[in-house]
Amino acid sequence: MKEIVRSEILKILGCDFVLEKPKDKNLAHYATPIAFSLAKEFKKSPVAIANELACKFGDSKIFEVSAANGYLNFKLKGEFLDEISKKAIKDGYKFASGKPKQGGSTFIEYISANPTGPLHIGHVRGAVYGDTLARIGTYLGYKIFTEYYINDAGNQIDLLGTSISLAARDMLFNDNVEYPQKYYRGEYILDIAKLALDKFGKEIFYNENKNQVLAEFGKDIVLDIIKKDLSDVGIFIQNWASEKALYDKLEPTIDKLKRSNQMYEKEGAIYIASTALGDDNDRVVVRADGRPTYLAGDIVYHNAKFEQNYDNYINIWGADHHGYIARIKAAVNFLGYDENRLEIILMQMVSLLKDSKPYKMSKRAGNAVLMSDIVEEIGADALRFIFISKANTSSLEFDIDELKKEDSSNPIFYINYAHARINQIFTKAGKSVSDIVNANFIDLDDSAKNLLFEALTLPEILQDAFTSRQLQKVPDYLKSLAASFHKFYNENRVVGSQNEDSLLKLFSVVALSLKTALSLIGIKAKDKM
Repeated sequence: MKEIVRSEILKILGCDFVLEKPKDKNLAHYATPIAFSLAKEFKKSPVAIANELACKFGDSKIFEVSAANGYLNFKLKGEFLDEISKKAIKDGYKFASGKPKQGGSTFIEYISANPTGPLHIGHVRGAVYGDTLARIGTYLGYKIFTEYYINDAGNQIDLLGTSISLAARDMLFNDNVEYPQKYYRGEYILDIAKLALDKFGKEIFYNENKNQVLAEFGKDIVLDIIKKDLSDVGIFIQNWASEKALYDKLEPTIDKLKRSNQMYEKEGAIYIASTALGDDNDRVVVRADGRPTYLAGDIVYHNAKFEQNYDNYINIWGADHHGYIARIKAAVNFLGYDENRLEIILMQMVSLLKDSKPYKMSKRAGNAVLMSDIVEEIGADALRFIFISKANTSSLEFDIDELKKEDSSNPIFYINYAHARINQIFTKAGKSVSDIVNANFIDLDDSAKNLLFEALTLPEILQDAFTSRQLQKVPDYLKSLAASFHKFYNENRVVGSQNEDSLLKLFSVVALSLKTALSLIGIKAKDKM
């Protein structure tokens, strides 16, 4: 819709311009401040220029034109809104989607939590953000690929094996064992130990040479837990890449880095000169004893990703990884790739409250609030909505009790109620969408046109949210559209009114936008409450 309006305006203005949406829809649906940028060139006031430009627009089938305070204002006509609405109703779920894009293929890597324990709330924000970004991008016609990078090599996996052994000896066999703070704790570790006992027998817990067997066994179980937790909230990642499986590529990748002349040896260790591209310090890639660092694994992984030749790469990380960005981008550059094709999106911290008090840690996790606990408390829909409802650059705090309320203070309830309410209105009227699809919008009043306009702006909302990476614009839109609908319905008689069919048609477009936008953040709209 916006592009059609822009194209029509361009025919008259003949030059590029900014098209805005005024807050007051009664004034205009779209506006341009082009007169202000032309004032210096024509040596006239913006008001005079806007008035002159307004006169150049003849009778348009799309909009009415006016000038006010130097702005050119465009108010959409009922005939045009009717045309757009009919197409939207015909297209259904795909009405706001985009055509397949040439270029713009994007590789999104997200969550990538160590496979040493269930997902906790520190992982949820990136999980919901990454999945929503992928859903919207795919819907808009971009080629999107998603991946979870499994850190299944290194010290944390060794700790997992030792933790399982200690838990078995402590809790199952009542041995007097020392349980250092750094090891993993929680009921899930004991559950893994019980399964290991059934599979391997008691002896494995007393044989240090079998620690890696326990670690691999535990890792696989934890990955199953993680995959189940994600599937419970509708997140399905296309590929799960193993760090361990990439280690045969370590040597050729290091050799490739060396050819950049940005590697050097110091005291037996091999460093990457990452300070050349903004890092605080050069970083060790291979230790003096020949063991690769954590960074080395990430370098190998990024080389493997860039070899797949996507146009863009997105890493979604926690805020605590901020200092890691420069060294990874430096490595990508030294490997011969354009580091600007790698975008790092950081997720700020999350704080949970219950009845205005900090949410209690989970016994199953030992020292964290589990994702599964929150899903059990508030459901997958509320979890997805709240974790995408605020910009990733801001910290997020919410009280889960607020998301259990069945009133307007609970946004997901209020939005679902709008969708369900429209279904109830159709039922009360005894009509279906097919009965009213040809109703006329010409005589709609301004308040009805404004509601319709808001419902039809979903395509531009989605495109803006995706390209700006500000995904909170979708729940913001849903809240606004639901509020506008409830207000309009409370102020207007619909069933039995003279323009019943026109209003039902309007409501069907509102319901379509609500349902589509909800689905793109992973929520199925409720037909009844």
